Amino acid sequence: MDKIRKKQLKQLEGIIDVDFDNIGLLDIALTHSSYANQYNLGYNSHNERLEFLGDSVLSLIVSEYLFKKFKNKHEGKLTRIRAAVVCEASLADVARKLRLNEFLRIGKGEELTGGREKDSLLADCCEALIAAIYLDRGYDRAKKICY
Repeated sequence: MDKIRKKQLKQLEGIIDVDFDNIGLLDIALTHSSYANQYNLGYNSHNERLEFLGDSVLSLIVSEYLFKKFKNKHEGKLTRIRAAVVCEASLADVARKLRLNEFLRIGKGEELTGGREKDSLLADCCEALIAAIYLDRGYDRAKKICY
């Protein structure tokens, strides 16, 4: 990782208020497969696996929150609330508020087609970020960034 990228990631750490022990996880969370493919970086150098894990971590965090907050709601209602909260549009909004689109590495094709503003890409990046925080700092820190 070059000095410029490291400086960018340090700036993002300040925005999200998380100091990574392994800043490489943050870099991977912000790397789209189009960028990795363009530069032949390999499968483990982009955020798809982190996105997979982050989806589950986020679901657990939100489920735990809803379970504790709404003690009198049945499972079906809790599921509908969770689905409304953990959706592509809301995750993309969070990604924009955290300015993840500014730090995202995407391939030229994605850049040309407005990839930095695509809800799907930003939501995936947000989930990958949650997984990176979870792996690096633990469940409680990942939970903190979701609240």
